[in-house]
Amino acid sequence: MRGIVFSGSRMIELVEFPDPEPGHDEVVLAIKASGMCGSDLKFYRPPPGEAFKALGLRDTGEPIIAGHEPAGEVVAVGRDVDPRMAKLGDRAMVYHYDGCHACASCRTGWWQMCENGPITYGLNAHGGHAPYMKVPARTLVHLPEELSYTTGAAISCGTGTSYQALTRIGVSARDRLAVFGQGPVGLSTTQLAAAMGAEIIAIDIDRNRADRALKFGAAHAIDASQDDPIEQIMQLTGGKGVTKAIDTSGAAAGRLGAVRSCAKWGVVCFVGEGGEVTLNVSPDIMRKQLTIMGSWTFSDVAQADCTRFIADHGVEVDRLFTNEWSLEQADEAYRDFDKQLGGKAVFVF
Repeated sequence: MRGIVFSGSRMIELVEFPDPEPGHDEVVLAIKASGMCGSDLKFYRPPPGEAFKALGLRDTGEPIIAGHEPAGEVVAVGRDVDPRMAKLGDRAMVYHYDGCHACASCRTGWWQMCENGPITYGLNAHGGHAPYMKVPARTLVHLPEELSYTTGAAISCGTGTSYQALTRIGVSARDRLAVFGQGPVGLSTTQLAAAMGAEIIAIDIDRNRADRALKFGAAHAIDASQDDPIEQIMQLTGGKGVTKAIDTSGAAAGRLGAVRSCAKWGVVCFVGEGGEVTLNVSPDIMRKQLTIMGSWTFSDVAQADCTRFIADHGVEVDRLFTNEWSLEQADEAYRDFDKQLGGKAVFVF
């Protein structure tokens, strides 16, 4: 089989790999959908090896199949796999981390925080940008029949990340929620928060992205390239601010906006990675009794919870996708995705 490998400096290779065979506790998935994520660009854009250095990881030099948003069908099962965990024909997503399963983080489902070094599929182990993917059966998360494989791919990273952040800050119908950034993760946050009953104010520096959020449940949309989002939010809330805010942009302006748009006793969650922000501690945080937290992806339990929430509430996750690609279009797909102008993109098999 052929799989997509990031060669560095915006180069893609389709490399030939042996078809995988499952070990005693493993399964092989026939991949049906494998999502493209903004974090892929950290490995697509830099020169060879630079991304690993920036993240403090060891680069083995071996080609690794990219893609950490896989969903597919179980087509091979190892001899020791409990059928309650996986069996032939199961529809499944992959929780895209694994760990030692002995440390405190692993034993509570937070394998990406493994104290002995996590495995991240698509980064330091083969991912889903290929026709087949071999993983331990314990990494599978069931995909209900009523959800598509592309929905499963979205849940496997971006949409799951949004759900984890929303549940950590306890978003409900009582909240006015500001969502800074309306890329795929921000739009997922808007869509899920609307299903939770919150009144959403969507903010982006791109007018089209801000307007698109209105079709995903936002009550208000602000183009931050034209209007001061803090002023706009204060007008919409009678000068009080929102009860909760999430920044998915990772930009300093977005983070600062999330903090300053919050009302007294508000809660802010930073989801977008990278970058820095400077805050004036007394007026921005202390004198508002503000709570600020970070939320990084999700646990395996939260991925299953997110899946059930989407199925139970009929959330139309597939509406997030604006581009579908075949494996043979990998180079064109990532050149287009690198522009970060569209919505979510996915490889379909």
